[in-house]
Amino acid sequence: MANGNSFERRRARVRRSIQKVANGRPRLSVFRSSKQIYAQIIDDSKGVTLASASTIEKDVKVEYGGNKDAAAVVGKLIAERAIAAGIKEVVFDRGGYIYHGRVKALADAAREGGLNF
Repeated sequence: MANGNSFERRRARVRRSIQKVANGRPRLSVFRSSKQIYAQIIDDSKGVTLASASTIEKDVKVEYGGNKDAAAVVGKLIAERAIAAGIKEVVFDRGGYIYHGRVKALADAAREGGLNF
């Protein structure tokens, strides 16, 4: 079985389970590459991005975007931007990634920043 195929199936499975429990809450979606990490809060009913943050932004001060420290900075930033937009409750979409390392660091920082999920 190809690795990409299993990743896509896992991502689809996570999204299906999120849609069942969302109850109209926006989705906090995480994407990580080997060098950067990105987070978006998406309203799936309207199909729009409500807030976003990533390590490639100029105002995010990190030396390297591919570690847990950078993920924590992005998590705090996405929480600040979400609260500024009036969003406190979200569902966490880890995509096809395992919930540990950078993904967990981002989620923990977002919780500390005031998001509930």
